[in-house]
Amino acid sequence: MNHETALSKAKEIADGVLAPAARQNDREGRFSTEAVDALGKAGLLGLALPTEFGGTGLGPRTFAAVTATLAEADASVAMVYLMHFCATATIAAARPGTGVAQILREIASGGHLSTLAFSESGSRSHFWAPVSRARRNGAGVRITAKKSWVTSAGCAHSYVVSSLAPEGAGPTDSTLYLIPAGARGLSVEGSWDGLGLRANASAPMTLDDCEVPSELQLTNDGLGFQAMLNVVLPQFNLGTAAVALGLCRAAVSATATHLKSARFEHLGQSLGESLPTLRAQIAMMQIETDGLSVRVDDLVEHLERPRDTTLLRVLETKAAAGDTAIGVTSTAMRVCGGAAFSKRMIIERLFRDAHAGAVMAPTGDVLREFIARAVLGMPLF
Repeated sequence: MNHETALSKAKEIADGVLAPAARQNDREGRFSTEAVDALGKAGLLGLALPTEFGGTGLGPRTFAAVTATLAEADASVAMVYLMHFCATATIAAARPGTGVAQILREIASGGHLSTLAFSESGSRSHFWAPVSRARRNGAGVRITAKKSWVTSAGCAHSYVVSSLAPEGAGPTDSTLYLIPAGARGLSVEGSWDGLGLRANASAPMTLDDCEVPSELQLTNDGLGFQAMLNVVLPQFNLGTAAVALGLCRAAVSATATHLKSARFEHLGQSLGESLPTLRAQIAMMQIETDGLSVRVDDLVEHLERPRDTTLLRVLETKAAAGDTAIGVTSTAMRVCGGAAFSKRMIIERLFRDAHAGAVMAPTGDVLREFIARAVLGMPLF
């Protein structure tokens, strides 16, 4: 599979599976197993996996394009996809000696969905600093933790979990583990009923003395933070920016359709023809959307060819994407007026999803602090 084929398959799934069900899934807060099945059958769950495991071996450019395409139809599914992508990349980068080869083959064949379980209520948006601590148990460990905001909670087949290393001295001395969905002591705590991204099953999970064998320890002791920073964060920030881009594109398209179809019957003109103020606002929406697209492409290039400014771009892109998505969808709400507020259009869902995406850790405020530290030559942590 090449880039064009992957994008074509994503578009087919977005139009045929995601878009028709997005409104109802959002209303009911229903996780779309149909979407996951379609992504698996299309070979998109193994997008970044090496061909030796049956994956396609495609990189960040295709990942961003596929994610944005999915987000145009349903940002909840796009978020499920990007969390799976990040988890898969972490599993694929596991330390030598782990027993994850079969899981990687299952992912590549489309039969295994994974996700991340990093955030904890005790460290809130500082997802890189778990407060739970693993305890030695023979060759493995036992983990007790309360994880928050676990996308695909109760729906994924495995979870990449962080915890402080048994002998960890500081908040970044963490280790990453892979915990199968059926592990004893792993449970979902409550259902997800959020303002936006309502169909991604982002619920808290509890690990109650979960036993993890050594072959499912993904990083060496204390090196989980490095994996979060070097493997997860770049892909996660790129993916969330791609979701924001998809939301913006959908908002521009829906707003344009409204301005062309809604009419002043007594004037014989559409809203777009009659009101130059609305034309000016949709023009700004398009400018902001295209600007975000350029940012995403720039980050892709930095990830494909790392350089001194790569980390800065990783931080900047998600921060800018969150602000842009909120701005563009907010403008769409104003331009479309009562039609948007009465929920006859998809715009109010895009508006809610944009706000939900912006507060996902690392939040815009945290990212701006990191950016300032980087510009001033200060350590980030």
